Order: sequence, then structure tokens, then C-alpha cells
Amino acid sequence: MANSTMLTEFLLMGFAEGWKLRFLYSMLFVFMYLATLLGNLLIVTVTTADQNLHTPMYFFLRNLSILDMCYISVTVPTACVNSLTGHRAISVAGCATQIFLVIFCAFVAILFLMVMAWDRCVAICQPLHYSTIINLQLCVHLTLASLLSGLVYAGVHTGDMFVLNFCGSNIVPQFFCDIPSLLMLSCSDTSSNEHFLLISAVLVCGGRFSFIAMSYVRIFSTVLRFPTQEQGKAFSTCVPHILVLTVFLSSISYVYLRPSVTSEGTQDIGPSVFYTIVPPFLNSIIYSLRNKQVKDAVRKVILRRVYSGTK
Repeated sequence: MANSTMLTEFLLMGFAEGWKLRFLYSMLFVFMYLATLLGNLLIVTVTTADQNLHTPMYFFLRNLSILDMCYISVTVPTACVNSLTGHRAISVAGCATQIFLVIFCAFVAILFLMVMAWDRCVAICQPLHYSTIINLQLCVHLTLASLLSGLVYAGVHTGDMFVLNFCGSNIVPQFFCDIPSLLMLSCSDTSSNEHFLLISAVLVCGGRFSFIAMSYVRIFSTVLRFPTQEQGKAFSTCVPHILVLTVFLSSISYVYLRPSVTSEGTQDIGPSVFYTIVPPFLNSIIYSLRNKQVKDAVRKVILRRVYSGTK
């Protein structure tokens, strides 16, 4: 890496130009960060403590919660500190690490969401065969396959990025290091990188979204045959998931599929927030505050602790 770049560090942009706006945005993102950590820690704790939630669905939900905490921790704490203190520098190695972790977490999160949609599809459309199709061993294998493929995918994209030369401006027009922003700064020919990024993004985002969409189409077509009361419960659960997934994938597609142009300003910060901060935050709300089984499990855990404490 040292031989492939003439720069030793990059300078990240803040959330805004003025101090008041930077402080406001930083406090907002700190609140979302802490809420995300709290919600996902609650999910991990409850799904581990309650034996009734030791099912494939909550196995993947627990893994998604852990991943979401890691995902939002890669960008938000550093960005808020940088924005508040004015210390914008990040080393080349730090920048590469951030790119690797962002891509890894986003890729694996999409795979987890895809597997969770398939799990719900089997549970609703083939309930009699659910236990024979989906079991703990399969869940572990799917999780390991997702993590390993994420490592490979992130490693390939990060390595492909840092064989380029950076010999001009070192100001990254983003609050964290990402590939589209760094492509603008490279003085090498980036056409092959852009084509590779385009193809892989279309395959990952488009392919996964198509699979998830087909799963939910099957779910909805089955749910429409249920009694009206059960239909309402199913739709109230599935629709928020679809909305979060749509925001997640559409913002990623906008950032990564848009042609790289040399521009200054903060036009990419908004869409980047919608795929790095908003999905983990909304997932923690949807799967904790809006999930009846999780809320019931929380009450059981609290009552159990209170009862044991009064003895």
C-alpha cells in the first residue's frame, strides 16, 4: 500500500460547514447511534436469555443485531468526533480498514436480510415442512457462508481500490472513506474499477433485492388467504421490513452506481447516511419495539430478575 500511494493521509469532510450545524448533526447521529446500540443489545440479550426465542428466525435476528452494532460503529463515532473537534485526518491504512469494514458489514447485512426473508417465506408458505427445511445446522452454515463471502467481497474491492495512485487532493468529500469518493481523488485510470463496481453492485443489490421481493410476493399471496385479523398482523410486520430494505438498497445503488464525477460539496453525505446509519437504527426499532415476542420476552426477563431479587 505504501508503494501505491504518494499520500500518507486523507482529510474527511464534516457533516456541515458551520459549527452549529455540525454540532446539531453530530448530536442527532450520536442519539441514533446510542439508540441503535441499546435496541440491538436488547435484542441480543433477550433472544439469548429466552429459550422460546431459540428459533432460526431469532438466530438470524441476533446475528443481524450484532452486525448492525458493528456496522454503525465503523463510521458514526469517528465521524462525530471529527466533526466536533475539527480533526479530519485519517491514515491511508485507517481509510482502507474503514472501506473494508463498511463493505463487509453492508454485504453480510444484505445476505442476512435475504435469508430472513426466505425463512419467513418457508414458515408461512410451507409451515408443515419448516422444521425439516430449516434447522440449526443449516442456520450455522448459512451464517458462516455469509461471513466468509463478505470477507472475500470486501477484500477484493478494498485491494482493487488501493492499487491506484493518489497524488492530488487528499480531501475526501464524505464523512467516512468510501470507494466512490476515493475514485474521484485518484490520478490513475479508474475505468476498470468503476466497471467492476457497477457490475458487482448490480449483481449484489439487484440480485438480492429480486430474491427478497419474490419471497415477500409469495408471503403476501399466502397471507391474503388468511383471516382478516391475521392479515393485518402479517402486513404490519412485513411492510416496515420492506421499507427499510428499499431505503438501504436504493441509497447504496445511488451512491455506488452513479458515475464518478469530480465535484465538491456534500451531495453524497445524505444518501450515505441512509445506508450506513438509518437501516441499523430502524432495524433496532422494528425488531424490538414493534416485535410482540421480543417485548413479551423482555417482560419475562425483567419479572424473573425482580422475582429472584426479592427472594
